[in-house]
Amino acid sequence: MIDLENNNTLKVFAGRHSMALATKVVEHLGIRLGQVRIESFPDGETMVKLEDDVRGRDCFVLLSTGYPVNDNLMELLIFIDCLRRASAKRITAVIPYFGYARQDRKDEGRVPITAKLVANLITAARADRVLAIDLHAAQIQGFFDLPLDHLSATPVFVKYFRSIRDQLGDLCLVSPDVGNVKVAETFANLLGGELAVIMKRRISGSQVVTGNIIGSVEGKTVLMFDDMISTGGTIVQAAELVRKNGAKRVIAAATHAVCAGAAIDRLAKSEHISQIVVGNTIDISDRFAALKPKMVELCVGTLLGEAIYRIHNNLSISELFRDTAGTKR
Repeated sequence: MIDLENNNTLKVFAGRHSMALATKVVEHLGIRLGQVRIESFPDGETMVKLEDDVRGRDCFVLLSTGYPVNDNLMELLIFIDCLRRASAKRITAVIPYFGYARQDRKDEGRVPITAKLVANLITAARADRVLAIDLHAAQIQGFFDLPLDHLSATPVFVKYFRSIRDQLGDLCLVSPDVGNVKVAETFANLLGGELAVIMKRRISGSQVVTGNIIGSVEGKTVLMFDDMISTGGTIVQAAELVRKNGAKRVIAAATHAVCAGAAIDRLAKSEHISQIVVGNTIDISDRFAALKPKMVELCVGTLLGEAIYRIHNNLSISELFRDTAGTKR
């Protein structure tokens, strides 16, 4: 733990849906969480009122733009504007999970590139820099016209799986799609295991079809890692496929537990997935109750806290990329 208790130049604030993670971050930094009052008016408008003096201070506002996405995004923008008008010296938007990241290109006619729009909104709100974890596509870094530090949660997951490596036995890292092969390959090297790839075809935003598997999973413990679990369709179908091909056990892992729509029910009912390991970039609320028996939640608070410490002191954050699997293409 870092002790910055007497450092009055650093302030860390949190949005309403990211309080649990922010608490872990400030515990690592040895400071108290910034005091703020956030209210919703009867018509749905959001009001942010700072209870701490931030004039001339280095301020970090931590808020994942997950469910409810639009409410959290608007709260983040208002928070940034509030800090700017209160004369904060520097404002860093800490966005552990960056919503709208999947809309990162025009894959058909007459559609928006919403990831770029959100980047523009954060820039227009006058944030000075952004800190994010495992963006859905690495190219999103270039959407921001301000400095962005892109962390990988790999060290947190590698540490956990190394601690139970003896229980995993003969291991095979399976990439649930071609775009994640680089990450799966690095995981295989770090943990010591084989590599396999599943070919899939996306029909719509909520429906995918899995095809062939390249590589052998017979008799192995399969670990599938992705940046997020969204509808759960990809991971459930992939687990069924590898089990049909002789896999002994399937562990699904993801940095962001988005779990939209029927994902929680789908994952809870899957007989093929024995364990689900996720980061706490998105608050694990009561709606995850059905998944709790097979879920392991890993904390990225220390990772974020160390990054904030290094940014605040103008130090390199290269050290945080050790044991990293990079990002999804």
